Amino acid sequence: MRKTKTYMDKLMNNEEFRKRFDEEYQNICIGEQIARIRHRANLTQDALAKRTHTTKSAISRYENSDYKSYSIPLLNRIAEACGAVLKVNFVTRGIKKS
Repeated sequence: MRKTKTYMDKLMNNEEFRKRFDEEYQNICIGEQIARIRHRANLTQDALAKRTHTTKSAISRYENSDYKSYSIPLLNRIAEACGAVLKVNFVTRGIKKS
């Protein structure tokens, strides 16, 4: 049985669209993970900010999917304050066959 291509499948074949999509998806994932570990630690943005020696607005920015300037040192402090460990993975992209 042949799989029917969706509009999204067609868009993902466009290299520029795929690149922008992956960047946005990554930002959404980072912000969502910060909010998730903060909630699991039963911390408000203000409480997390105090534990990480930053501001509530900085935590809010980090949890926002539009934010693009994450710093590893602050991500480490956030993880530690929430009882977590920051883990960064590099994943090799699939190689296009010619």
